[in-house]
Amino acid sequence: MRDLDILLTNDDGITGAGLAAIRRELTELGDVTVVAPADNQSGVGRKRTTYTTRTEHEWGYAIAGTPADCVAYGLRGLDTDFDLVVSGINHGPNMGAYVLGRSGTVGAAMEAAFLGTPAVAASAYHNVEFYTHPPEEYDFSTPARITRELVEDCLDADVFEAVDILNVNGPVDATDPRIRVTHPHGDFDVRVEHNQVDPADADLPVEVGEDGEVIALRDKFWPHVEGYENPFPDIDEVRERYPVGSDRRAVADGEVSVSPLTAPREATHHEKLDAIVEQLNLT
Repeated sequence: MRDLDILLTNDDGITGAGLAAIRRELTELGDVTVVAPADNQSGVGRKRTTYTTRTEHEWGYAIAGTPADCVAYGLRGLDTDFDLVVSGINHGPNMGAYVLGRSGTVGAAMEAAFLGTPAVAASAYHNVEFYTHPPEEYDFSTPARITRELVEDCLDADVFEAVDILNVNGPVDATDPRIRVTHPHGDFDVRVEHNQVDPADADLPVEVGEDGEVIALRDKFWPHVEGYENPFPDIDEVRERYPVGSDRRAVADGEVSVSPLTAPREATHHEKLDAIVEQLNLT
């Protein structure tokens, strides 16, 4: 395989430990240019901004914007025809159909795909503690190595002729984990709280007027957990809920989850909708 030109970004910021780990691996494949957010941009999805600023960095550039901004700038603002975009390694997993729409890591890969460049979104997790926070206490070398091997083999096999994005989630606490091709699982829910805090006493990130009501939206990424908990509690209670082949089951089993994705939203066909539209056109 010829030397590659790789654009590397993330959503944890240009100083992220995961980004440094994957950069070391990717330099074995060719030239790596880093264009990454100047600060943490987790959870922004594919959000884009119109104006931003660029600061030179020893590895490339820091952008005062989102991961999607970084990819848009890198692919259209630099004089390099990149072969691949790699986003990560994220400090925590990015799995499940709902989370993929919110993730800045995956959002950067989606931006690349819509701009015509194949991409890999790479994230790390700990099989017991789950979230790799604080990141400096974890070794990202295993998911970084596996991501590099996947990139090399998939490019050699022309996988990206049919696949726009590989979403990879790998454990940091395994030397030689099993790799499994997966699909994003749709499990997700929200619990709503009304007026469970005193606006006068709580340090809220929102302003509450005299007639305002405090509402909390608690995400349930797993049926028995709200938000983010370390260590991840009672994983065995939900393992069988997720079929083998889903990304959630792979993570529960300590495997590397590799989900091949396409960028465009695909339309579905429904005969009853066709009939409704036809009838409306006749009235």
